[in-house]
Parts: sequence; structure tokens; C-alpha cells
Amino acid sequence: MEKNRKIIFYGAILSVIIAAGLFIYTMYASSMLSYLSSDPKACINCHVMHSAYTTWDNSSHKNVAKCVDCHLPVGDEIAKYTAKAIDGWNHSVAFTLNTYKNNIRISENAAERVQANCIRCHSSVSETVQKNASFYHNNSNFDNSRKCWDCHKYVPHGKVRSLTSTPYNLGIKEHLK
Repeated sequence: MEKNRKIIFYGAILSVIIAAGLFIYTMYASSMLSYLSSDPKACINCHVMHSAYTTWDNSSHKNVAKCVDCHLPVGDEIAKYTAKAIDGWNHSVAFTLNTYKNNIRISENAAERVQANCIRCHSSVSETVQKNASFYHNNSNFDNSRKCWDCHKYVPHGKVRSLTSTPYNLGIKEHLK
């Protein structure tokens, strides 16, 4: 009986060590800790994001906003890391199972965050647009359901945003090393 307990005990310890080793390797291989930063280069750990990074890197927003400034809630750390966790899970599932299209589409939840950040950063412009809506937006009341990129769709990621169409984007990670 004592011998069986020892075998079970050592087997449990070995299992924990193997599981911990696999977890540490997965953290290293996926650059997991980089996702806790605000460095835009963390976004290109996945090759599918190279075109988004490349187009942002060549945009006017590069000098004033990082990826997290537009794509995550600002001012509420809990909301920020909750959004990071949800987006990270969705991205890892889509990338692992290859269920995304070449031209990635933003989720409705993420679109609401980006819209809020557009308005936050460009608040004076937003106020002016709302005041002058009758002159510049279809001679009617301001339509709050429209997104900024309905008109400004090439900001900040440019006209070309897919894996197969942004020139030189696939080598961006190697270029940055």
C-alpha cells in the first residue's frame, strides 16, 4: 500500500512539473507577457496583424496614438484589461483555428471602443460637427449611429489592409529586429 502512495505522489509531482514546463514554454513561444504592454510591436506577434501594423506605422496617427489608445478603453484599467483578455482570446482562437478572413473585420464591441476613442481624441471636431450637422451631414440631425470611419475609412490604417495586398508587410517583424 505504501508503495502505491509513493508512485501516485511522484506521478502527481511529475505531472505538475510537466504542466508547469509546458505553460512556461507556451508563455515564451507566444510572447504572452508582451500583450500586457502598450507596445505596438506586441500586435505583430501574429503574422495576420502585420498589415495593420505596417499601415499604422506609415500613418499620421503613429506620432500621436498607439494601438491601445484607439482599440482599448482609456481611463479604466479594469475595462482595459477585460477588453484585452476578450480580444486576446478571440484572436488566439481565430488565428489558431484559421477562421479569419484575409481582410480582418473589427468586432462590434471593438468598434464601439474605437468610436469612443475617436470622439475622445477629436472632441473639438466632434462638437463642431454636431453643431453644424444641418449644414454638412445630409441636412438633417446628426446621426450618432454612424462611425467616424464611415467617412474617414482610410485613417489610420490606409487604403490597403489585407494579408495579401499590403506590400512588404509580411517581413515587417524581421525588419524591426
